[in-house]
Amino acid sequence: MKFKRPRVKQRPHSINREIRASEVRLIDENKEQVGIVPIARALSIAVEKELDLVEISPNAKPPVCRILNYGKFLYSLQKKEHEAQKLQRKVHLKEIKFTPAIGDHDIEVKMKKIKQFVEEGNKVKVTIWLKGRQKRKPEMLGLMTDKIVKILKDIAEIESPPKRERWNCYILVGKKKGGKDAKT
Repeated sequence: MKFKRPRVKQRPHSINREIRASEVRLIDENKEQVGIVPIARALSIAVEKELDLVEISPNAKPPVCRILNYGKFLYSLQKKEHEAQKLQRKVHLKEIKFTPAIGDHDIEVKMKKIKQFVEEGNKVKVTIWLKGRQKRKPEMLGLMTDKIVKILKDIAEIESPPKRERWNCYILVGKKKGGKDAKT
């Protein structure tokens, strides 16, 4: 029976004796540059201050190292990542369907819903489809598509032109760019 060793989680930074460079650009705990020093001296300064020597930028010539409390440093990085994730906005794709036999009032109601979705920052997939006997008159799809596109131009920005697939037509709509909020 084989025993598997537990996986040791790799640290994102080299610390203390893991640093392999002979010289490093040292930054102290107050974020002030000390200069380029030998690794032994940098380690002794970190030990004196009871802190860790952390390799921040390993690809620089010479590598950049900071003297800091590594546990607190990782915690602050984790907090920053969490804050950035909270500020991200996820864009959802909503879908609204139309058929050529729809009344004008129903079109208005669906357009209000599209406008609401777009203002919330979502994308909207507008589907126009033929069903039943409507399939005998495929020109109805073209007329309805033109009508919907004309109305959509006022409400939102059409991100992809109408794509026709046999009995269906798809239009992708997003938030209008420009206007009073845009930077020029």
